[in-house]
Amino acid sequence: MRVKRGVTTRKKHKKIMKQVKGMSHARTSSIKGAKEALLHSMSYAYRDRRTKKRDFRSLWIARISAACRLNGTKYSDFMKSLKDRHIEIDRKILADLAATEPEVFKKLVK
Repeated sequence: MRVKRGVTTRKKHKKIMKQVKGMSHARTSSIKGAKEALLHSMSYAYRDRRTKKRDFRSLWIARISAACRLNGTKYSDFMKSLKDRHIEIDRKILADLAATEPEVFKKLVK
């Protein structure tokens, strides 16, 4: 029995073309270019979801460090003292406190 695959191929191509909508040049006009662009964009997206976590953590550390310097202590000493006193506040919250509530952060440093 002969199977003609035009319908499934068209469906697959339409799916790919829908995903590359908004890209420029051959990426939107040819299926070969679209497939290639999609492969790269998906791999970048996967990679950068992990990179984003690293970037934010380093940003929080920089903000906490700057606030610690303003209050006359070092970041490492501050984090060690928090750990010794069993104060479990994560860096995201500490960075937010340092930026928005300097008085509260000052009390934490003391």
